[in-house]
Amino acid sequence: MDDRFRALGAWLAAALEGAPMRIERASTDASFRRYFRVFLEGGRTLIAMDAPPERENSRAFVKVAGLLREAGLNAPQVLRHDFEHGFLLVTDLGTTSYLAALDASNATELFGAATSALARWQATSREGELPVYDESMLTREANLFADWYVERHLGAKFTPAQREAFDGVVRKVVAGNLAEPRVFVHRDFMPRNLMVSDPNPGIIDFQDAVYGPISYDVACLFRDAFVSWDEEIVLDGTIRYWEKARRAGLPVRGDFAAFWRDVEWMGVQRHLKVAGIFARLNYRDGKDTYIADTPRFIGYLRHAIARYDELAPLGHLLDALEGRSAAVRHTS
Repeated sequence: MDDRFRALGAWLAAALEGAPMRIERASTDASFRRYFRVFLEGGRTLIAMDAPPERENSRAFVKVAGLLREAGLNAPQVLRHDFEHGFLLVTDLGTTSYLAALDASNATELFGAATSALARWQATSREGELPVYDESMLTREANLFADWYVERHLGAKFTPAQREAFDGVVRKVVAGNLAEPRVFVHRDFMPRNLMVSDPNPGIIDFQDAVYGPISYDVACLFRDAFVSWDEEIVLDGTIRYWEKARRAGLPVRGDFAAFWRDVEWMGVQRHLKVAGIFARLNYRDGKDTYIADTPRFIGYLRHAIARYDELAPLGHLLDALEGRSAAVRHTS
């Protein structure tokens, strides 16, 4: 029971006109938002969001929810909002995420629903609705790897030559990202943020959406932060998305091999970003549950590096960093 929770309870009581209710913690995430499930009479449930206004942009949540729903997708309906205090009341999309439900037996079905929803939303894209995922933002995110994963987590520091090599790879990767056509980008379109629901999927955690590279969300979906998939599933799911995108008239490359390269290079930018973010969450924000998944992203990076000669300098940097880390472990 903190001050914000008490204030949220009072706001809900007024918003629901005194209707009997019970409130339970629903989930937390990597941001400063908190979610609570509100139980009402008759078995109905809603979700209350606590998003401190000095740290979170609730207007963006409402904006993107509207864009998703306009596209006919299953995003929460915003029932009440108080932007001044950072409180929202929205419909409940259920308790089972794709992350909890996915396995080899249902992956084709669930991923198929996800890529259909993705293509449908992208088909409604229009410039000027969302912030542009530009060179500055893409580069700044990739640099989180150097600032937080390398320097803070590994306790290392690039030499001037290593920093030049890292920056050179980032410039090449970001240039490739920016060469792609732009569409609406969820930016965390992964199984943790998709709910098993009717219609499927329910889509949540979309408030950071931007207007950016078309391959971003499909890269995010199959190179997940919390679970890895066999290459066969990743390749099959990406092909199925590409076919749907082409049928929908979306501006994906006409040759799948070229699109696959876009997906993998977009993935490199994201993997660098997420490795940095997970370290930052641990050391700056005191959220230590994410850092254990960092090796997954180093593995994703290694996979891409092995396929493209242009990424070889990043592989040499990882070799040097891992050698130093092993030496530190050996002497400690």
